[in-house]
Amino acid sequence: MTDTRRPDAELAAFAADLSYRDLPEDLVRAAERAFVDTVGVTVAGAAEGAGAVAIETTRAAGGDGPARLVGAEGSASLPDAAFANATAGHALDFDDVTRGVWHPSVPIVAPVLAVAEDRGLSGPDAIAAYVAGYEAQCYLADALLPAHYERGWHATATLGAFGAAVAGAVLLDLDERAARDAVNAAASTPAGLKRNFGSMTKPMHAGQAARSGVTAALLAERGHTAAEGAVGGDRGFLDLYSSEEPPDRATMADLGEEWALRADGLQVKKYPCCYFTHPAIYAAQRLVAEHGLAPDDVEGIRVTASRGAADALHYADPGTGLEAKFSMEYCVASAIALDRVGLAAFDDANVDDPAVQAVRERVRFEVDSDLAYDPYRTTVAVETPDGVFERTQERPPGTPEDPLSDAELAEKFRMCADRAGVDGDAALSGLDGLRERERATDALADL
Repeated sequence: MTDTRRPDAELAAFAADLSYRDLPEDLVRAAERAFVDTVGVTVAGAAEGAGAVAIETTRAAGGDGPARLVGAEGSASLPDAAFANATAGHALDFDDVTRGVWHPSVPIVAPVLAVAEDRGLSGPDAIAAYVAGYEAQCYLADALLPAHYERGWHATATLGAFGAAVAGAVLLDLDERAARDAVNAAASTPAGLKRNFGSMTKPMHAGQAARSGVTAALLAERGHTAAEGAVGGDRGFLDLYSSEEPPDRATMADLGEEWALRADGLQVKKYPCCYFTHPAIYAAQRLVAEHGLAPDDVEGIRVTASRGAADALHYADPGTGLEAKFSMEYCVASAIALDRVGLAAFDDANVDDPAVQAVRERVRFEVDSDLAYDPYRTTVAVETPDGVFERTQERPPGTPEDPLSDAELAEKFRMCADRAGVDGDAALSGLDGLRERERATDALADL
């Protein structure tokens, strides 16, 4: 491949041509699991924090619309519902990850459900749109990452806008010309700074990506135009959002022939915090289980991980639950002091738990200079009176190589539903078999 490629044209052709019939079974199954996981974390996120604020703000704008607010009373316009639901879905930082860097599903699922509800579209329609949005994000990521993320861009926000636009183009059955206008219009919207990690603004990034992308698709449906090349041309999105080196277009996949959802897969979170903490949490839990360690046994803990982890994890001594999600020290201490690192561990009221804080003060987090920027390899060494117990974890739980089982995914869904006071079993039953649903949003009836 050369720099003569035209990413906007390739994305548009892919969106205009893709149908559910084109999808291999493994991609359909992955998409169904993504809907289950994303709806679950959205229901929980709607009840608190950034999700609750987004929903309250959407309601305050006035007026019902054709799309429901997931996990809350009321409805809104398609863009506003996409914004509120995607913000809620990312509010607890419990939503899935891909390539270890960004959260692909929430910026797609929220607008897909909104448009599907408004247009009466089926489960297969929603699945096809999801896969298209996921592939679009990965296609652009091929040229930009990791440098884009290293520079401080939150890829969930920047890539998510294109995922939402392409998913919207598929659901709205846009022709190639209109789909190209949608993605080129979306190219003017991406924003989101890693500097806002640990605040309510991080989940807002997912909301604005969902709203921007679906708005671009809806505008294109009505004849709105955009300049050709806004995605990949001179001074277009790829140029402006890359590093000092030009974006590497030669690495971009052949859409519809190379499936990123198969090659990379989804990383489904086991813990509701930054994914860079997950290998350390799991390693610490295994050390406790294998050696019978108690918090009082701990004299010191040394955690070594990549520079990418250090870039994301800003808070050695967090003061809020949101900050604690981005604290290696707090997360490792919670893994040792608590039986379970669940949603409650990141409640503001629990961050100052004396047992956790006593361990946190003994944690040292260091960068392993021998590692590349963003691998997940993490080593936890616990010093005790009986010696040092050490474990190296190459990857977090929940990766495609070690996925959460269907039972574990269902357990996570129920935990999220319980948090929001929803009957988890009834809601989960409604989400099973999305591909067989004549109306995709019938699955939300029990939420």
